[in-house]
Amino acid sequence: MPDDLLVCLVGNMITEERLPTYMTMGNQVGAAEGVNDTTGCDDHGWARWLHGWTAENCHGDLLNRYLYLCGHVDMRQVERMVHHLLRRGMSMLEPSCPYHGFIYGAFQERAATFVSHAHSAKRTMLHGDAYLAKLCGVTAADEKRHEVAYTRVVARSFEGDPDSVVRALAVVMRAKVTMPGERMTDGRDDNLFDRFSTVAQRAGVYTAADYGDMVEHFVRRWKVAELEGLSGEGRRAQDYVCGLPRKIRRMEELAHDRTAQKEAQSVRISWVFDRPVRLH
Repeated sequence: MPDDLLVCLVGNMITEERLPTYMTMGNQVGAAEGVNDTTGCDDHGWARWLHGWTAENCHGDLLNRYLYLCGHVDMRQVERMVHHLLRRGMSMLEPSCPYHGFIYGAFQERAATFVSHAHSAKRTMLHGDAYLAKLCGVTAADEKRHEVAYTRVVARSFEGDPDSVVRALAVVMRAKVTMPGERMTDGRDDNLFDRFSTVAQRAGVYTAADYGDMVEHFVRRWKVAELEGLSGEGRRAQDYVCGLPRKIRRMEELAHDRTAQKEAQSVRISWVFDRPVRLH
């Protein structure tokens, strides 16, 4: 298994291990609107979803044990990084209404989990590890169901309050969908997330093109271009969101051209015992 793929697997595992933070953030999604779990065992729909979703804390365990048993990853450094990441909290767009949190959830489940795990499954199969490919594939299927849940919540919200939801969508898109591992560090490298993202881009596990495809997917799924009866601000938000996939793809092309002109670079990453991992 090449080191760049091992680095991606560690990043995927850390995304899953961050479940305590997600639970906290999920309970803040609509606190001002009463969309939260006030007692810790509320029985309304959102509370039941949070409890059931949190109970599926097996993805991180599975990847963690695989990485431990394979022997090619420095688990002391990995566990130190998980500790730092949980202590640092999560930098996410402050939800001024529940729509922001639901929209973020749909994007995060598709990008940081479903797409990343699915691509990892394909890559690991190419390198002959059928068991790991199955593990990643089953995890991706679970994450797809999570994405479907959030996508349906947003779709129903569009039916009842299209103007507010399209404006919320534009706010989330302008702030950019920050991945859960953004604040990762191993205690010595504060740019670790940028290096991990570059490795994932080069390895084809999660790329800028994937992000553009994802935005286009949700614009089509939520029928944003077909919304009618919007306010002036709503129409401006609609135009911005519908034009975003084209802008993202253009930026990805420019970035690809710049990367092609750079000399090959590598960086030593502590997760793989400081072995050099190629960035460009």
